[in-house]
Amino acid sequence: MDRSNETSLVTGFLLLGLSAHPKLEKTFFVLILLMYLVILLGNGVLILVTILDSHLHTPMYFFLGNLSFLDICYTTSSVPLIFDIFINPRKTVSFSACAVQMFLSFAMGTTECVLLSMMAFDRYVAICNPLRYPVVMSKTVYLSMAVSSWVSGSITATVQTSLAMRLPFCGDNIINHFTCEILAVLKLACADISINVICMAVGNVMFLGVPVFFIFVSYVFILTNVLRIPSTEGRKKAFSTCSAHLTVVVVFYGTILFMYGKPKSKDPLGADKQDLADKLISLFYGVVTPMLNPIIYSLRNKDVRAAVKNL
Repeated sequence: MDRSNETSLVTGFLLLGLSAHPKLEKTFFVLILLMYLVILLGNGVLILVTILDSHLHTPMYFFLGNLSFLDICYTTSSVPLIFDIFINPRKTVSFSACAVQMFLSFAMGTTECVLLSMMAFDRYVAICNPLRYPVVMSKTVYLSMAVSSWVSGSITATVQTSLAMRLPFCGDNIINHFTCEILAVLKLACADISINVICMAVGNVMFLGVPVFFIFVSYVFILTNVLRIPSTEGRKKAFSTCSAHLTVVVVFYGTILFMYGKPKSKDPLGADKQDLADKLISLFYGVVTPMLNPIIYSLRNKDVRAAVKNL
């Protein structure tokens, strides 16, 4: 059969979600709905206080406002689709809708990786070069840093999504996931995906590996400078300014490493359990982590707590 005739049959994808576990679907629908409301409320409040409170008109809180907006966008790109597959028994998604959701998730995830590294640099300058901080982190600089984070995420998402959705899909159209996750979609392609794999590897190095290395180096310098402070109170005060960011980094990257770094099961029965575990971990990464960010910053940052109380 001609390839064009084969590929024309696939006009959408079937999302499995938790079809094999109908009892879990009801439970997770309620849990995800509650967490999504917390995400909207928590991150929405953080955005408001960073805009309305003049004391928070600094680079650090400008980045925090961007992070909160990013978390809202990231979850909104996938949570409505997750709700739909829990409610709709057909659990289908069109080809174009799948491409849009894949692009948004990829763009938001990449942007957050870069933005967290920008926030690490901001903390490095604040602690290691406090006298030069107003000059180094001028408004022009931190605006450019934020814009470059969003642009880099959009560019890499455009490249990865266009390469993935141009592949021929001429058979199985069942995605064993909640959303159009790019790795799950690539498994369905009936063509060579080596270009996609290479591009993803390059993208992972540029937008995951480099930011992680940058954050690590920044905190090595931060820790070195903090330990040089003679008083215990001074060290505690200096480190408290970046403890919230460090906690968010550990949660964010720790979940990613756990998702993609754990060994795969070769036992068919174990593989089924692993598929379920992968989906639940993906939910944690996509919903729980954005919910924790405003909570972490509210608990570990007295300026944010004071601004929220005033609001």
